[in-house]
Amino acid sequence: MSTRTSSGTARTTLVFALITAAALGLTACSGGEPATAPAGASGAPGAAKGALPTEDVVAGVKKNEAAAKLLPADVRQRGTLALASSVATPPSSAYLPDGRTVVGVDADFSAAVAKALGLELKREVVGFEAILPALGSGKYDVGTGNFGVTEERRRTIDFVTYINDGQGFAARADSTLKAVTDLTRLCGLKVAVNAGTTFERTLEKNKGRCAEAGKPPYEVNVYSETGAIWMSLQQGRSDVVMNTINGVRYAVTQQKNLKFLNEYRRLDVGFAFKKGTPLAPAFQAAVNGLKADGTYDRILRKWGVTASGIEKSQISPPEIPAPKK
Repeated sequence: MSTRTSSGTARTTLVFALITAAALGLTACSGGEPATAPAGASGAPGAAKGALPTEDVVAGVKKNEAAAKLLPADVRQRGTLALASSVATPPSSAYLPDGRTVVGVDADFSAAVAKALGLELKREVVGFEAILPALGSGKYDVGTGNFGVTEERRRTIDFVTYINDGQGFAARADSTLKAVTDLTRLCGLKVAVNAGTTFERTLEKNKGRCAEAGKPPYEVNVYSETGAIWMSLQQGRSDVVMNTINGVRYAVTQQKNLKFLNEYRRLDVGFAFKKGTPLAPAFQAAVNGLKADGTYDRILRKWGVTASGIEKSQISPPEIPAPKK
């Protein structure tokens, strides 16, 4: 989900990528396009053994004149859109075996919105933790990374929602752990998460619950690469993974000896912008236009995430409340 932060992490992720890349026998995918990838990337760093879907659901998108008119004049004039995109794991995002072409839900929606707005998409792969801070500098117009809408993020970031995902759990098949309906069920366990995510924040914020329940604390194992969290689980260095609902559901169907535990909470997911962006109305209109012309549902069906559909796109809606347990 981010750029490599140490030679050890890079080697671990590269090994995992090479193992999974062999199974991704694809040469093309709708919405995918070459991007500036992190040095040393090879294949898909996410967890996948089967072929990713190849249906082209974006090529037929027509320009939405009404949405395009909402763009700022300078953006319409330059005709390009600078996108910072993190690459994690299917179905949200992944590399094809060429190590450069980015595909997934985020890639298809960003490509479809750019076409609807009549803009050429310029994608750069950026570490997950770096995207939101970088938006304020003006280097990028928009960011994608399965960013959940939270009150903390809304203070400095604007969002335009396009799906609903959230937080879920997975464990090894031999684990006695069942549904994590209460975070105290994690007490005494090692939980693997990605750095800078809502998963890390949720666990850190609630660490005191175990002591209140008279139980040993859980340990939060933080990794910069998504491949590394799954490897830590498979190798027994972690007991449970907390990740996106869609990502966890996909991973357990593609890797041996894993099981999906449960959804913990839902969050709206959106394109991320610097606070006060003038781009939000155009993006919102474009997403809603994709819903009207059927492209929206085709993207969801392609990636097997129809449960993540939203009724309409919103600009920075309130955070969906977390469970009280």
